[in-house]
Amino acid sequence: MTQTGLDNHTTEPGFLLLGFSDHPCLPSVCFTVFLIIYLMVLIGNSLIMLITVMDSSLHNPMYFFLRNLSFLEICYTSTTLPKMLVAFLTGDGRISFLGCAAQLYFLIMLGSTECLLLAAMAYDRYVAICDPLRYSLIMNGGFCMRLVVGAWMAVVPLQVGQTYQVFTLPFCASRDLHHFFCDVPPLLELACADTFCNQVTLHTIIFIFAVLPFSMIVISYSKIIKAILKMPSVLSRHKAFSTCSSHLGIDSADTDKYLALFYTVVTPMFNPVIYTLRNKEVRIALRRLLWRNPLGDIQDQYQL
Repeated sequence: MTQTGLDNHTTEPGFLLLGFSDHPCLPSVCFTVFLIIYLMVLIGNSLIMLITVMDSSLHNPMYFFLRNLSFLEICYTSTTLPKMLVAFLTGDGRISFLGCAAQLYFLIMLGSTECLLLAAMAYDRYVAICDPLRYSLIMNGGFCMRLVVGAWMAVVPLQVGQTYQVFTLPFCASRDLHHFFCDVPPLLELACADTFCNQVTLHTIIFIFAVLPFSMIVISYSKIIKAILKMPSVLSRHKAFSTCSSHLGIDSADTDKYLALFYTVVTPMFNPVIYTLRNKEVRIALRRLLWRNPLGDIQDQYQL
């Protein structure tokens, strides 16, 4: 479709999100539940960002990546939840054509960036456990920054192309999206044209930004576990496992739309919980930030 065709699309009425139409609930209850979740995501991840910036003991690659992950989680959730909250509050699930396009672009871009960032975090743990003598040399500040910037920049061209490709399709009369937010599969179901090229693009992006990073994570942690099991000291094995377990918790956390809802809404909520409750260093830093008591820091080292 030409640019003129795209311009004509922007004057169309948009779409109607019907994610909860099959299982309606009281709007006030849904609004309250999702508002609490959203606030937990904002407060929890903001707290992690604050702790890792203000506490000098957390100025290392692992927490540099964690800080960026927390920022991503806030952005990722903010792409969908505010619109859902408005829909619950007003009973109006309509979303404009351009609003849907923007939501789709940022949703996939942020999700893809998160997958690449999780792979970078797995590589960081791999180097820390399997090659500790060269860790500071390999995972230096410049390299970590390049990994993060590269994760953000790598997804932009493909996501721009995919969003343009989807929203230049001719859509049928029905604009009912049986989903909680604008996503590629439900949008392609509304298209009145051949979507083969779109399907190829979608699966290519899934392979590059989901399958490959996941494979790297699996390989990294397989080697990490193998290296940990070879450690002679029980204390060393315990410390190595506890260091990596929180990251594994983040990676592991009509069915498709509910899985999508879980990943975009619930998973970001567990990020701060896992990293604060299961990570000794973060708990100590949190207490140091709240109480600012040097003697208390020494006590924490023995209590936690």
